[in-house]
Amino acid sequence: MNAIQTLAISALPVIFAITLHEAAHGYAARHFGDLTAWQAGRISLNPLRHVDLVGTVIVPAVILLLSAGNFLFGWAKPVPVDFGRLRNPKKDMFWVAAAGPGVNLLMALGWGLLLKMTVTMPPHGYTQAMAEMARVGININGVLMVLNLLPLPPLDGGRIAVSLLPHRLAYRFAQLEPYGMVILLALLFTGVLERILGPLLGVFLMLMKSFLNL
Repeated sequence: MNAIQTLAISALPVIFAITLHEAAHGYAARHFGDLTAWQAGRISLNPLRHVDLVGTVIVPAVILLLSAGNFLFGWAKPVPVDFGRLRNPKKDMFWVAAAGPGVNLLMALGWGLLLKMTVTMPPHGYTQAMAEMARVGININGVLMVLNLLPLPPLDGGRIAVSLLPHRLAYRFAQLEPYGMVILLALLFTGVLERILGPLLGVFLMLMKSFLNL
């Protein structure tokens, strides 16, 4: 595929993977008592409400093209969550944080079912495009799920860890949050992040293939 075809096929799964991840946090926060995202108009399945021009469009497109479609990284506008407004902040933080990766898992399964469906359809130009789009959907949602489950604040995995640790350890661990993105970017540019995510993503894709019998 050329660059234009790659972008055209990847655009829909990438935008939905990134933006619905954020929307899920907002829905979960509202369910557990925090109306911050709702009051800011961010409780929406409309991807346009969550798109960040740089993080959702420009950065993923450039990385996708430079890596020949083999790597992807991006972000949406973070949904505002005030954990202090949750009914049970430490306990409910787990579910609010887990909602994003959980939605990525569901979307990966949905794309997997689409891929499986294309196998049973008569060969045609559009079935190949659908299959490629489904593969991108599985991969991007797998990457976002695995990445966000890393135990590093402010990633979802870091907040899940804070919710599960005893109070004293949770407080100390949460102090890493201001430095979390710096640490993440350092891991990304030194290649360490890819070495961590590669095997985890491989296991996820293997389980997906086994579960869907692909």
